Amino acid sequence: MENKYAVIKIAGGQLLVEEGQKYEIQKISGNVGDIIVNEEVLLIVDGDKVEVGKPNIKGAKVEMLFVEAKKGDKIEGFKYKAKARYQKHFGSRQSLSIVEIKKISY
Repeated sequence: MENKYAVIKIAGGQLLVEEGQKYEIQKISGNVGDIIVNEEVLLIVDGDKVEVGKPNIKGAKVEMLFVEAKKGDKIEGFKYKAKARYQKHFGSRQSLSIVEIKKISY
């Protein structure tokens, strides 16, 4: 038996998810330990059965557990203009959420 997987719309993007897997996504609202239900399911594949939404599949949902909130790696940048005595250094760290997919239902 093949695993069930789905394409969902979450945190401003699309994500291919599979039951039992953990994913690192952009920050979402909620607390660690919460069960989050996403009803924006675009595609579900269950073995040979494929269901495509237009744009979403009615009645389909993905339940996920909010595992951890953390910050990503630091991204640094540097601007410099020759002979103008201009230098600018900047950095940024993105807030991330780790979720575990518990159940895909339709």
